[in-house]
Amino acid sequence: MELTQFETLLTSFENSIFTITLNRPETYNALSVKLLQELLKAFQLANDNNEVRVVVLTGSGEKAFCSGADLKEGFNNGQGMKFSENLINNYNPLISAIRNIPKPVICRLNGIAAGAGSSIALACDIVIASEAANLSQIFIKIGLVPDAGASFILPRLVGSRKAFELFTSGRTITATECEELGLVNMVVSLDKLNETVENMALSYANAPTKAIGLIKNMLNKSNQSSLEEMLSLEAESQDIAGLSNDAGEGIFAFLQKRKAVFKGK
Repeated sequence: MELTQFETLLTSFENSIFTITLNRPETYNALSVKLLQELLKAFQLANDNNEVRVVVLTGSGEKAFCSGADLKEGFNNGQGMKFSENLINNYNPLISAIRNIPKPVICRLNGIAAGAGSSIALACDIVIASEAANLSQIFIKIGLVPDAGASFILPRLVGSRKAFELFTSGRTITATECEELGLVNMVVSLDKLNETVENMALSYANAPTKAIGLIKNMLNKSNQSSLEEMLSLEAESQDIAGLSNDAGEGIFAFLQKRKAVFKGK
């Protein structure tokens, strides 16, 4: 994979793993328009490149994954912020890209994730957090409402009643509580974070990528679908998966009692 140079991101590619690092440490990786646009481009590149089988998203430094929107940048000549324009043009396409890329996205939650930074972390498929990490839907503390998909994703993870509490208090949720609520998949010590994320990413890099993409699509549609619609989607998706090279390899490996070697095709 040929890497693109970005102003606000660091990227690397190894062992089919595309790692994207938010790189505005002076602002705790706050979301500027430039960063949002480059992050969307990075996900589009990952989506379009067949060599990429898993994406890891993280932030530079040990204190913050992402501190949320760059509010200083957003004010328009002292007349207030064009919130909807920024959301529609920058945030919403990014969240859709994370949710719809047919590949697993792992969030390496290395520190604070506040506001839209929290929303982006929750949009990922797997979240592995350090013990020092935390989440906060802090919008209410500046008189705003949740955005970047949080109002869709959070209630589906914790239920409507708990989501109301977290949205309207804006309180900080520790890594331990995040794990208890199902907001992150696991919590590890900071010195084990890289190893844990790498092992998880490698396991997905060697998995049947097409099947994972189909599963992701099924889960995206599950909450808005009837049982009958999901049964139909399962049948449709199984046909697509069944025609993949990986399914052929997986079935033959099972019959031959050996470990399958998946190519992501």
